[in-house]
Amino acid sequence: MKQKSILILALVVLVAGGLGVLSFFGIGRSKLFGVAGIKQGLDLKGGVTVVYAPRGVTPSNQEMESALSLIRRRLDARNYTEAEVGLQGGNQIRVDVPGINDPEEAVSGLGKTALLTFKDEAGNTLLTGSDVADAQREITQSAQGVAGAYGVALEFTSEGKSKFADATSANIGKSISIFLDDQMLSSPTVQAIITDGVASISGSFTAEGAEELARSIREGSLPFALDVLSVSNVGAKLGANALQTGIIAGIIAIGLIIIFMVIFYRMAGVAADLALLIYTGLVLVILSGVGVNLTLPGIAGIILSIGMAVDANVIIFERIREEIAANRTLRASIDAGFERAFPAIVDSNVTTLIAAAVLFWLGTGPVKGFAQTLAIGIVVSMITALAVTRLIIKSFVGAGLSDRKLYAPVNKEAEANANS
Repeated sequence: MKQKSILILALVVLVAGGLGVLSFFGIGRSKLFGVAGIKQGLDLKGGVTVVYAPRGVTPSNQEMESALSLIRRRLDARNYTEAEVGLQGGNQIRVDVPGINDPEEAVSGLGKTALLTFKDEAGNTLLTGSDVADAQREITQSAQGVAGAYGVALEFTSEGKSKFADATSANIGKSISIFLDDQMLSSPTVQAIITDGVASISGSFTAEGAEELARSIREGSLPFALDVLSVSNVGAKLGANALQTGIIAGIIAIGLIIIFMVIFYRMAGVAADLALLIYTGLVLVILSGVGVNLTLPGIAGIILSIGMAVDANVIIFERIREEIAANRTLRASIDAGFERAFPAIVDSNVTTLIAAAVLFWLGTGPVKGFAQTLAIGIVVSMITALAVTRLIIKSFVGAGLSDRKLYAPVNKEAEANANS
C-alpha cells in the first residue's frame, strides 16, 4: 500500500512537470500545446483592420445592420471570435481581425456577397439562397456509382421545397443554372420533378472549395456588394508588454495562493497546490491546442476559474477539518469531506457553466472569448479539485503521512477523551 501510494505521488509530480515542460516549450515550429502557440487577440498582439464600403448603393440602416451581423457570423464560423465589427463614418464597415499577419487572409471570404440564385434558361430567378435550409460538402458519384469529385448537397426550407418542385415541374428537359453572385457553378438538366427538397451542386470542386461554398451558402448572402477601401495592420491595444505583465501577475497570484494553502491547510494545501499546478498546465495546453484567441477578458476567465478551483478545495478542506474536529479518523474525515462538499461544488460549477454557455451563444467578440476560457477552466478545475486533489491526499496518507495534525488542528480534549 505504501509503495503504491509513493508511486502515485511520483506519477503526479511527473505529470505536473511534464505538463509544465509541454506548456513552456510546445511541440514543433508552431509551438503546439505551448504558451507561445496560444493565439492572442487584438488587445494583446494586434492584427489586421479591413474597411469595407457598399458598392454603388446607399444602404438603409437595417441593411447595414444585416451586413454587420452576417460578417460577424462569418468571423465566428472561421473561429475569429475575438474579432471586432462596427460601423465607421455611417456607411462603412470596419473589421478588426486578431492574430493575422497576411491581409489577404483577413479579406478573403468576409466581404463576399455570396448570393446564391437558381435561374431558368430565360434568366428568371426561381429560388435564392434564402430558400436553402442547409448546405454540406459531399462526394459526388459517377454514372457507374464510383465516388468522384466533390460537390455541395442542398436542403431547402419548406417554402423553398415547394418552389423547387414548381421550378423542376416547369422546366422538364431544360436546364436550371445555379449561380453564386455572377458566377455560374453548374447547369444541370431537369430530368424529373424533384419534390423532396434536396439538390446538388456539381462542378470542378476541390474538397476545400466545396467546403467553402457550403459554408458561404449556410452563412447567407450580404444585402449588397462590398468593396475593400483599405487594409492595414493594427498594433496591440494594450501595448507590447501587456501579455508579459499579465503572465507575471498570474505567476505572483498563483505563488501567493500556493503559500496561503500550505499555511492554512498544511498537507491538504500541498495536495491542492500540486493539483493547481496540474490545472494550470492542462488549461494552457488546451488553450493552445484548440486555438482559442486569448484576450484580456479571456485571461479574466482563466483567473476566475482558478479562483473557483481554489474555492472548491477550500470547501473540501473545511469539511475535512470539521470531521477531524469531531475526532473521526483521518481516512474517514477525508472521505466525508469530499462527499459532503461534492454537491455544493458541482452545483456552483454547473450554474457557472450554464452562464458561460449563454454568453458564448448570445455574445460576440471578446464576450465569446471570455466564455470559452471560463468554460475550459471550470471543467478542468472540477476534475482537478474532485479527482486529482483527492488522489494526492489519499496517497499522502497511504505513504505514511497519516497524522491528523498534518491536515488540520486536532481537538485535543476530544482526542484525550477518546483515548481514555
